Parts: sequence; C-alpha cells; structure tokens
Amino acid sequence: MIKAIVGANWGDEGKGKITDMSAAGSDIVVRFQGGSNAGHTIINDKGKFALHQLPSGIFHEDTLNIIANGVALNIDYLMKEIETVKSAGVKFKLIISERAQVLLPHHVLLDEYEEERLGDKKFGSTKSGIAPFFADKYSKVGLQVWELYDREHLKERLKGMYEKINVQFKYLYNKPEIDYNEVYETLIGYADIIKDNVADTTKILRDAVKEGKNILLEGQLGALKDTDHGIYPYVTSSSILAGYAAVGAGVP
Repeated sequence: MIKAIVGANWGDEGKGKITDMSAAGSDIVVRFQGGSNAGHTIINDKGKFALHQLPSGIFHEDTLNIIANGVALNIDYLMKEIETVKSAGVKFKLIISERAQVLLPHHVLLDEYEEERLGDKKFGSTKSGIAPFFADKYSKVGLQVWELYDREHLKERLKGMYEKINVQFKYLYNKPEIDYNEVYETLIGYADIIKDNVADTTKILRDAVKEGKNILLEGQLGALKDTDHGIYPYVTSSSILAGYAAVGAGVP
C-alpha cells in the first residue's frame, strides 16, 4: 500500500505528527520533495525535534527512511540534523537517492542577494536557496549525488557552472566571486560522509512495491504553496501535491 500525506493549506496542518503516527505501521517513509526551507516538528519521549530533510519515520527503528530524487538535498544541513537526532539516542535507517539533486553554496547566496536586490518587492524567501536550486535543476546545470563520486567529472562541472554564476555575482549583485576549487573540496568532504547512505532508491522502492510493502510518502508545506496550483508567485519552487509524490519518490 502506498499513501501520501499532503498539506491542504499552507503547511502548518500537523503533517509531521500524522506522518510520525502513520510511520509506525509503515515499512518505508519517503521524503519526496522540497528542501531544508520548511520542516515538521515532532515531540516524543526523546525530546522535541524540528525535521527539515530527514523523513519523519526516523523515530521508528524498524522503518526504512528514504530521501528521494525530488528533494533539494542540502548536505551540510542534513549532517547537522542527523547529529542532533543521533545525540538524542535515536537509531534509524536512512538511504539517500543517488539521483537526488545537491543544493550548492551559491544557491543560498543567490537567494539572499536577490531578496536584497528586490528590496520592498522581495518575495519573503526563507533564503534557503530553494528557488535558485530548482532554477538550476530545470536548466539542467544542477548536480546529482552520483556526480560527487566522479571527481574529474565533478571538477569540470563546477568549473563551467561558476563561470556563469560569477558573472552574476560580480556584475548584478556586486558581490565576491566564488572559487570553484573551494566548492569542489567541500563537496568531496560531503561525499565521503554520506557515501554509506547513498543508493539507487528507485530500485529499492520498486522492489518494495512488488513485495507489497507499506510505503508512506511525505512532503512539506501545503497545496496553496504549490508552484502550479498555489498562490503564484508567492509559492515554493516544487510541487507539493500527491500527484508529484509519485514522481518525486519514483513509485506509481
């Protein structure tokens, strides 16, 4: 059985609590979209936790948690989140899709600089880099997790990427340029840290469907923040609806 939990309004409907409760009867909980810009608050016997990228099933030790293809993966933020949960004594199983897109340092900076440039006309961004991230993803210049493990390829991708980005930084925003070599070293460090958690989640989920596993799909925010069906342009940069849950997770 596959279920999706979707917010009906803005995203403060208690989805985290419902996901946490539903996860108790689920074999797999999948985060299918969004990034670290919004989260779910869960209170249990181990404390109070604000989850931004970790699926809400992590508090159930037997549940497999998946960060799927549709997520804007902020690895730095994820590592901090994992450390917070682990320090509370929580044990969990987590797999990150090798096809998830990686949120890069310039995405956050672009978010901040653009809000600054817009002044009174700004969108009220959380400045988490989400809009610039998805702009890169759909412009087909973003990075996927698997690319972190092909070092020569990664360096070439970054070199080409920052040629364009630094033009924006220098001439549009009047900000310091970014050294792609520094970004490269940062990403190599991230790759080493998450390597044991990276896998082909599409295959894992398709096998789970064949085996009749109970799969729970978890998103963030609510329908009124959906890019296509929400209060555009004051929306998030990904689809929140159940129809996208299948796409972002990779299941029917």
